[in-house]
Amino acid sequence: MAKNSYSGVKNSMAEANHDGDFGCSLKELRSLMELRGAEGLHKIQETYGGVQGLCSRLKSSPIDGLSGHPADISKRKDTFGMNFIPPKKPKTFLQLVWEALQDVTLIILEVAAIVSLGLSFYRPPDAERDHCGRAAGGVEDEGEAEAGWIEGAAILLSVICVVLVTAFNDWSKEKQFRGLQSRIEQEQKFTVVRGGQVIQIPVAEIVVGDVAQVKYGDLLPADGVLIQGNDLKIDESSLTGESDHVKKMLDKDPMLLSGTHVMEGSGKMLVTAVGVNSQTGIIFTLLGAGEEEDDDEEKEEKKKEKEKKKEKKKKKEDGSAESRKKAKAQDGAAVEMQPLNSEEGGEREKRKANLPKKEKSVLQGKLTKLAVQIGKAGLVMSAITVIILVVLFVVDTFWFQGLPWVKDCTPIYIQFFVKFFIIGVTVLVVAVPEGLPLAVTISLAYSVKKMMKDNNLVRHLDACETMGNATAICSDKTGTLTMNRMTVVQAYVAEKHYRKVPEPELIPGSIMDLLIVGIGVNCAYTTKIMSPEKEGGLPRQVGNKTECALLGFALDLKRDYQAIRNEIPEEKLYKVYTFNSVRKSMSTVLKNADGSYRMFSKGASEILLKKCCKILTANGEHKVFRPRDRDDMVKKVIEPMASEGLRTICLAYRDFPASEGEPDWDNENDILTSLTCICVVGIEDPVRPEVPDAIRKCQRAGITVRMVTGDNINTARAIATKCGILQPGDDFLCMEGKEFNRRIRNEKGEIEQERIDKIWPKLRVLARSSPTDKHTLVKGIIDSTVVEQRQVVAVTGDGTNDGPALKKADVGFAMGIAGTDVAKEASDIILTDDNFSSIVKAVMWGRNVYDSISKFLQFQLTVNVVAVIVAFTGACITQDSPLKAVQMLWVNLIMDTFASLALATEPPTESLLLRKPYGRNKPLISRTMMKNILGHAVYQLTIIFTLLFAGEKIFDIDSGRNAPLHAPHPSTTPSSSTPSS
Repeated sequence: MAKNSYSGVKNSMAEANHDGDFGCSLKELRSLMELRGAEGLHKIQETYGGVQGLCSRLKSSPIDGLSGHPADISKRKDTFGMNFIPPKKPKTFLQLVWEALQDVTLIILEVAAIVSLGLSFYRPPDAERDHCGRAAGGVEDEGEAEAGWIEGAAILLSVICVVLVTAFNDWSKEKQFRGLQSRIEQEQKFTVVRGGQVIQIPVAEIVVGDVAQVKYGDLLPADGVLIQGNDLKIDESSLTGESDHVKKMLDKDPMLLSGTHVMEGSGKMLVTAVGVNSQTGIIFTLLGAGEEEDDDEEKEEKKKEKEKKKEKKKKKEDGSAESRKKAKAQDGAAVEMQPLNSEEGGEREKRKANLPKKEKSVLQGKLTKLAVQIGKAGLVMSAITVIILVVLFVVDTFWFQGLPWVKDCTPIYIQFFVKFFIIGVTVLVVAVPEGLPLAVTISLAYSVKKMMKDNNLVRHLDACETMGNATAICSDKTGTLTMNRMTVVQAYVAEKHYRKVPEPELIPGSIMDLLIVGIGVNCAYTTKIMSPEKEGGLPRQVGNKTECALLGFALDLKRDYQAIRNEIPEEKLYKVYTFNSVRKSMSTVLKNADGSYRMFSKGASEILLKKCCKILTANGEHKVFRPRDRDDMVKKVIEPMASEGLRTICLAYRDFPASEGEPDWDNENDILTSLTCICVVGIEDPVRPEVPDAIRKCQRAGITVRMVTGDNINTARAIATKCGILQPGDDFLCMEGKEFNRRIRNEKGEIEQERIDKIWPKLRVLARSSPTDKHTLVKGIIDSTVVEQRQVVAVTGDGTNDGPALKKADVGFAMGIAGTDVAKEASDIILTDDNFSSIVKAVMWGRNVYDSISKFLQFQLTVNVVAVIVAFTGACITQDSPLKAVQMLWVNLIMDTFASLALATEPPTESLLLRKPYGRNKPLISRTMMKNILGHAVYQLTIIFTLLFAGEKIFDIDSGRNAPLHAPHPSTTPSSSTPSS
């Protein structure tokens, strides 16, 4: 049957290259993959006449796969799209510039600069000044007036600097992140059958119609329909959130979805949807683009519209044929790629605007508040300055000199008022710390660059600083706190319990041989231990983690399992009972030369020990193993191991003598009994060596670490104790997801904040938890009002299903190695080494940023306080500011920029972790800082005022006070302040 159908396929392929039409459209396949289980099966049977029919319509063979012809492959890519999800369009540099301009401090500066620029171009008409009164200080003369624009321009320049630095930082971070993503994507490969050959190709090369081989541990790269499967079970929680594994069978549920994990078994699937048309792709498109359109007409219209726009722009496309192709390939992403100026986009923008924005980071909030306060204070001061100057002038001219207001003098008076206004603006400019936004930007950018070395890839700048205020971390267990490599750490072999892996010479030879052969043949041949990727690294574990632990055990016993496998290749295995959730064991039967059989079994100890009737003794002989011996062993060996969080696995074997003839292999109950126990091993996923120390640091720094895991409560508790999350004698809670859910819901099944508030302060371990539990817990802690400080929560996650919790948290950490794309997309920081101790580094950097900014503020505000007071008093007493705006800007920008560089780039120290988080309500300027600022200001003011008012007496020089700037030297004219008569 298959052969005929294949020759048919060959012929149709030849035709295919001419007319290029497949037996089903992209839309049909997409709607087919949206069906689940029985519905999908029914549809395949009805519309295509089963999976075989679907294969022939897609011109593929279930046995030999596609031909692999480049022409055929590229045609499939054109018709059904590429297996590539286009990343969200990065923001353009100009968009980033516009975002940076939204800063309050910068807006205040811009306004001041524009006013100042406008005023500098104001030229009053000349008039005789004699009869207009002897306004002290004379009006600015030509030289000064011409240089007036410098001030405004300088302020604008400072704003431009800050904006460009900020935008460039964001832009380079985005680029870095994309680089990391593409690097990860290029490394992923998948096994397909092409032209009858099994080959590995990059995931992006998979096309519709490919026949892919799926096996335990795979992450499915595309949607497809099962062609053949053995005990196939899929974890679809990443798409559906259902934690139960879904069994896939040809006659029940053949639909396989991209982004889901294969948990058991193996099989072959026919790829039916790739890239943006796969289920994960559709979700991604939604993440990036609001709602999906199901109406094709709308899509067609949009495509036309897009084409018009593309032709107008002539963007890299030559001719619309390509853009049509593109539009087709990205049919699913049509919405995403769409320019925002169409009505659709407009609506979406509105929708976006209504979404609550992520709360400002603590520091940002405080700085904005400070900037506004300083701005207001500056405005008040400048207003007072202007009023005082105007009043003094008016009183002096019209009261003391008793001059009338003459029409001719009006322009001159106006010019005086303008000059007063400029002095007012100067006071305002002096008051606003221009260096502040730059210091913050430099500090954050520097930290982000350095954090990259500490394995933190920061995606959102402010996350780095929010982390410094974190009060709670909800961490995953597997891979973050532990190494995610199962290892055998204890063994009971030859009647002895070894607390660590025994030396090979301690185990009798006969037992050793049985053990190594048993491990070699009775672990899936796809599971292996490879040499480390980089020098000095740990060996790579490929395949089932538990089996890797056993293979590692064999290597620890200085024996090579590969030699056994070479001697007994997979084809020679007589029969294999694969592991499944009912058997909870795996057995492999070998046929010996004399016609007898030997079966090796491994499985959960509580199950296999019940089937053992003998055990091997210290000298390698068999000994009867009774139920009471078994109970003894459970008490003395298995329970102690379990209490330390170890998984216990029993290895056993059984001989079937040739004299008894061939057993009935299908009668499993008779086969899997009267085994001989070889040994029991305790396996654990060891805690990363640096984690306990990191957690101690967190606790000392006032951060509560909670463990949220899908593992069972005993293992979770044991690991939590090893990490130091739980200390002996603490009255903290460890609970399972079910119990947690029961306690936080009221009678109607609704979640109540008060109920969560009763639990979370004491909760330390949440076991057997679903992703929704994690989200509920995070939300509950953030919204809680039990403690006076609002909690700042960081969360780690790796699965697609952790997305909501990562987004909800103040800082979301995604795993760089084990994390899925969805998790990375939702996160703020990516841990490139998946290690908990990197989170502690992030806390250190975050606190360091806060401290650097505080140091800088103390430095800058001293200058500002002094300058404002000098400008204010100087203006009121001498009717001219002793400090010109340009001089002030020089002090503010040039000095402060270098100061901010110096203060903002100090590396963090461990001592930062010795204090509690500051929290949202603590003022940015602490009491000590206030004392320092005021103390130093008094000192500076004393010196400046002495020079200003008594300088000429001290140094015995002429006073230049009240003289116009470019007046002749006082010694050459009798008096420069009174007009010569």
